[in-house]
Amino acid sequence: MNYRNATIAVIGMALALGVAACHNDTTSNASTVMTEQSFPRFVQTNGQEYFSLSQDEASHLNSVVVRQVALPGVLETTGQVTFDDRRVSTITSRVQGRIENVRVSLWDNVRRGELIVELYSPDFMLGQSELLQAQTTARVSANSSIQGSADLAASMVGAARRKLELLGMSDADIDAIRTPAPEIWMRAPISGTVVQNQSVIGSMVNPGDVLYQLGTLDHVWITADIYEVDLARVHVGQNLEAVTTTFPDDVFRGTISRVSPNIDPNAHTAEIRCDVKNTDLKLKPQMLARVKVITDPGSALVVPQAALVFDGDTYCAFVEVSPGMFIRRKVEIGAWNDQGYARVLSGLNVGDRVTVESLKLNALWHQARGETY
Repeated sequence: MNYRNATIAVIGMALALGVAACHNDTTSNASTVMTEQSFPRFVQTNGQEYFSLSQDEASHLNSVVVRQVALPGVLETTGQVTFDDRRVSTITSRVQGRIENVRVSLWDNVRRGELIVELYSPDFMLGQSELLQAQTTARVSANSSIQGSADLAASMVGAARRKLELLGMSDADIDAIRTPAPEIWMRAPISGTVVQNQSVIGSMVNPGDVLYQLGTLDHVWITADIYEVDLARVHVGQNLEAVTTTFPDDVFRGTISRVSPNIDPNAHTAEIRCDVKNTDLKLKPQMLARVKVITDPGSALVVPQAALVFDGDTYCAFVEVSPGMFIRRKVEIGAWNDQGYARVLSGLNVGDRVTVESLKLNALWHQARGETY
């Protein structure tokens, strides 16, 4: 009886150990399966890192195909009004001296040859004295029998006049000199508007100091940025139209005069310079304008904005390469007319399938990396 009971006990223990062992094996295998099939996860293939989701997760994501659309024969961009630097003139002091008097102020309109600012400097008196002396010598030499004296005297007069011209005196003012004087009036070199005024009565000046800057507004420049992908559609001589928010009903017309040889490496744009007529002087420097360039039709890649996520310092999109398998790409974009869409400059190709739930997928992407997002 005792032997039988002992035998039954041993068999019972063996069965219990067997069941326990089987349970542990099952748990271990289940754990292994769960680890191998855990999602989301990363897969390395041919040097590329792919982001994988389970079939159930992937089935709930909506995606679209990157498409190419036709561009109209008008290229739109924003620009800024600036002075035509060929129509800007700066009045600088050419002597060391003092400002005695001023006749114009900022934003005044002046005519060419108009008196602007009076300067005091001993250099003027010295230069005028040399001219008067040279003229006296020339008159005496004209009646002299000494060969070559008249030519020498004439050259002295020419040199004295040239010195006064370099000091800023006009021909008319030089011709009017009768006695030496330490003050002269500087005249406006062009007709235009005073856009910079540094002249204060009584202040000292040195050679090279800017006193005034004059600019004309009947012709102005509008500078605008063109995306690199559109440069082939732009060339010198093309017609354009510009509209400002200040004068929305007025259309200002002009032509492209220059295309910058440099590309902005950050924005991938090139600057164009447009000559625009400003007959009524409505366009002012630094004014913003909407520019339409009449050009040839083209094409562009567009994608819904929901397919893009801004992460760090760049836009990204998740391209679906196979069901549940994605690759994360950096994307450069530009402005687009259709609301809710963006123009793709680089990073995506025609036919790429991208998810429009980029925010959700980006959060899972960071989660799989163990990063906080």
